Amino acid sequence: MTGEERRVGNGQPGTATVAAAQAGDEHALDELVAAYLPLVYNVVGRALAGHSDVDDVVQETMLRVVNSLPKLREPQSFRSWLVSIALRQVHERGRRVARMADGEPSHDIADPGADFVDLTLLRLELSGQRREVAEATRWLDEGDRELLSLWWLEVSGELTRAELASALGITTAHAAVRVQRVKASLTAARAVVRALRAEPRCADLNVVARGWDGRPDATWRRRIARHTRDCEWCLASWNDQVPAERLLAGLALVPVPVALLPGVLGAARPATPSRGTLGKALGKSATAKPVAVGVAAVIAVAGAVAVYATVPAQPTLRTNTAQLAPTSTMVTTAAASSSTSSSSPIASSATTSTTKAPKPAPAGPRYGSVVDTVDAKPNPRTPPAPLPVRPTGEITAIGGAYENAQRGYIGGKYVMMRRGEHVVLSGRGYIQVRYEIAWFNRPGGMVMPTWTGLKGKLFHVASGGRHRMDDSAPGNPPENTWMGSPTVGPSGPAAGYVVLPPGAQQMWQNEFFYLDGEVTLANNERGADYNITATPKTWDEVTADINTPPPSAPGGKGAIRYGLTRDTGNDDAPVPQYLTRETPADRAAVPQQSAVS
Repeated sequence: MTGEERRVGNGQPGTATVAAAQAGDEHALDELVAAYLPLVYNVVGRALAGHSDVDDVVQETMLRVVNSLPKLREPQSFRSWLVSIALRQVHERGRRVARMADGEPSHDIADPGADFVDLTLLRLELSGQRREVAEATRWLDEGDRELLSLWWLEVSGELTRAELASALGITTAHAAVRVQRVKASLTAARAVVRALRAEPRCADLNVVARGWDGRPDATWRRRIARHTRDCEWCLASWNDQVPAERLLAGLALVPVPVALLPGVLGAARPATPSRGTLGKALGKSATAKPVAVGVAAVIAVAGAVAVYATVPAQPTLRTNTAQLAPTSTMVTTAAASSSTSSSSPIASSATTSTTKAPKPAPAGPRYGSVVDTVDAKPNPRTPPAPLPVRPTGEITAIGGAYENAQRGYIGGKYVMMRRGEHVVLSGRGYIQVRYEIAWFNRPGGMVMPTWTGLKGKLFHVASGGRHRMDDSAPGNPPENTWMGSPTVGPSGPAAGYVVLPPGAQQMWQNEFFYLDGEVTLANNERGADYNITATPKTWDEVTADINTPPPSAPGGKGAIRYGLTRDTGNDDAPVPQYLTRETPADRAAVPQQSAVS
């Protein structure tokens, strides 16, 4: 048997491997399960949009594949046969939900920890328009998501058009028509994502979206997309969309989560006589444990390779104090750590004695050891250092603050204009905090906003907005700053109408932070009046902000300078002042230099 017979062009097991597994070769079956579990997981995950029973559907699919494998007449059609079984299980799950009696708890519930879009963004490190495509899939209806799951696999090289059509039970011509319709819906969904994220958001769009509960769905996609086509302001959201097939081509599969492996591998262990297992299909249940260990090892390695292949190598990033490895290397290291942790529990169960080496002390800087301090204004025309790339998922918010992009002067998603207003931010990604110092309403000493209840890590990564708040501001007299109009007293010029506490770092118009965990941001205004907003941002958006140059001539509407990169890419990146893991009753009482290690 040649290597080509054992493996097809994309590296997956070939017809000979399928035939060998049908004949009872346990290693061939091991290879099939390991190679095709990620494919099934991606089909089901995207079709069900990350509902809580994705794992159950994947497990049931693999059980049916193993038990039915001896009956497969054409080994060369294994992939399309496998995908058709996965789709049938998706449909069966839908029928079970539909048959549920009134009053019983529904299983058709999105699991926040399993949202497949979030997993795609997190594990494949998508950014820019690739990220936009992934987020747009949330706006498709169930039937479109099912077809999109197959088309995504087609353009990424995992399926052929013939296999896609065969899995759906339609002709290739019919499949082409359906794919074109889904692509049109996806294009409209991308325009919707852009229009809703625009700052400031179109006022007419706010009227159209009145009554929308904030959850993407097909009905609201059609309503909002219709507005974007007719609105001169929103029409730009349709421009410059890179074709989705170009963005998705070559993307690897989302790696299988560690939590899913035990359930699937459990099929390889002895079970009740009425339930099909890998051992039963092979007639050799005694070999189950070695098979399970082998599958775990192959999947773990495949997962690491998939993540590496997805992220293109970036040029080495140099910052003020550190040099980072290429992004691809960083992601590969993380994937390798994940694969080690996922396979070690299974591997250890097959080992009679293991001696664990003592865990070495963590190398490098200690988190929280560097806190923001007062710094001087940089040269306004010095571009910032490259911003290190950190892994991102999605930032969500609950409680306290209110969403209203049109309220107030500064705009933003989560608005805090009065003392006590706050927002609980959670997830992994970048956050923009935008300031308005309302010295014209109420001057005086400023009680700074605070970060409380930190779980995980929070870094201050960059400053931008094209000016510091103590820079000159447009208006009359010309000596006005964004903190107010300086006055002269016995000790000389004061800081302005709004005065920061001694030792407080001067804020810029936009301050950018990176969160990996959860934290509460609060407005604590007492004395001086100020407003802040918190808005999730992408790495691309942060980079674009801080790299926008100052105008070449006067009259730039307040633009003074380039932004500033503060992130080193390591744990010695600064943490913001007024940050604590505690949850004090008075958030304004947080010390300026809090310990968060």
